[in-house]
Amino acid sequence: MSMTPETPLPPRGVRLRPIPMLIFSSRWLQLPLYVGLIVAQGVYTVLFLKELWHLIGHTFDFSEQQIMLVVLSLIDVVMISNLLVMVIVGGYETFVSRLNLEGHPDEPEWLSHVNASVLKIKLAMAIIGISSIHLLRTFIEAGGLGTGKTNYTADGVMWQTIIHIVFILSAVGIAYVDRLSNDVTDHHGHAPAAH
Repeated sequence: MSMTPETPLPPRGVRLRPIPMLIFSSRWLQLPLYVGLIVAQGVYTVLFLKELWHLIGHTFDFSEQQIMLVVLSLIDVVMISNLLVMVIVGGYETFVSRLNLEGHPDEPEWLSHVNASVLKIKLAMAIIGISSIHLLRTFIEAGGLGTGKTNYTADGVMWQTIIHIVFILSAVGIAYVDRLSNDVTDHHGHAPAAH
C-alpha cells in the first residue's frame, strides 16, 4: 500500500498485539502464489522458444498467413508474460512487502506509482491487448487463411467479439469508477492516489 504525504509513518519497533500481528502477517501467505506465477513465467518462456523454433524451422514451408499466425502466437505469449510481470511485481509490492528498488537502474517506471487502482487498470488494459491478439487470430483462422480450414463457426466468432467488447467496457468502467473515487477523495481534501 502506498502512503500519502499526510499519512504519518508508524514509529519503528512498535510491537503489534497478537491478533493484529497475525492478521498483518497473513499477507505472507501470498508469497507462494507469486512464486507459482514466476514458475508459470518460466513455462511461457519455454513455450515462446518452442514456437520461435517452430517458426524458424518452417520459414520456407509456411505461407505468409501461417507465419502471421505464428508471430501472433509469439506476441500473445509476450503479452501474457508482461501481464504476469505486472501481477508478480505490482501485486507483491502492493499487497505483501516493499521491493526497495528505488534508485535501481532497472526499476520499472510504473512501479513508483503503483497501487491497487493503478494495478487494476493496467491489468484490464493488458487483458484487452491479449484479447485483441486472440480475436485477430480468430478472424484470420475463421477466414481459412492460415491452414485452408477453419475450426470456428460464425457464432463462435461472434461470441469472441462480444467477450472482447465486454472486456473493453469493463476496463472503461474500472477507469471511470477509479476517477470518481479520486474525485471524491480530492473533494474531501485528501491527496489523490498517484497515477
